[in-house]
Amino acid sequence: MGEAIGPMLASAVAVALSPLPLIAVLLILAAPRGRANGLAFTAGWVLGLGVVATVVVVAGNALDPDDGRPTWSYWLKLGLGTLLLLLAVRQWRDRPRPGHITAPPTWLLGVDRLTAARAAGLAVTQVVGHPRTLLPAVGGAASIAAAPTGAGAKAVAAALLVLIGSLGAIVPLTVHRRGTERSIRALGEWRAWAATHSAAITTTVPAVLGAAYLGDALAGLT
Repeated sequence: MGEAIGPMLASAVAVALSPLPLIAVLLILAAPRGRANGLAFTAGWVLGLGVVATVVVVAGNALDPDDGRPTWSYWLKLGLGTLLLLLAVRQWRDRPRPGHITAPPTWLLGVDRLTAARAAGLAVTQVVGHPRTLLPAVGGAASIAAAPTGAGAKAVAAALLVLIGSLGAIVPLTVHRRGTERSIRALGEWRAWAATHSAAITTTVPAVLGAAYLGDALAGLT
């Protein structure tokens, strides 16, 4: 089982470190119908990651050659690593400059008008439509699919990928449900921290993971 879990951990942590679910859940919880919409968003995030992981693992198993050397995963990681490095460069170039105000993403502007269904749909969209989430999710699932282990171990590893990658949504929702003054203060501090360090995270994490993917790909193909 460790052969399937170990290689995907870095990818799962990269998904969890994305500021997207944390900021989205914190804003949703502060809006009308916050608790219900926050739960719906979290469910949609878990569902989106689960679909991505399942599709990649199933497709990867179908591509596994008889000789046991999954070269497809190395080529995939070569492409993912390149895209992640390009993403990191773009994030660095587009980082907020001192004294300049950056317009918020359009999806943030309608948070106070969300229904539960739209909150869930927003989460799925953020998973499958955003490179910072989709690329490491695909990379982690590819590592699972390429692991020389059984279907049961791969299923457990995929479930862990989804769980770890969803912590950014699960943790603030869990803290909010406590409803204490301390928990509310903590959520406010997390929101401020995420807003302050978002640019650094969205640049550093893709750069490090992209370099790791390229290293794995080059080692496997040469």
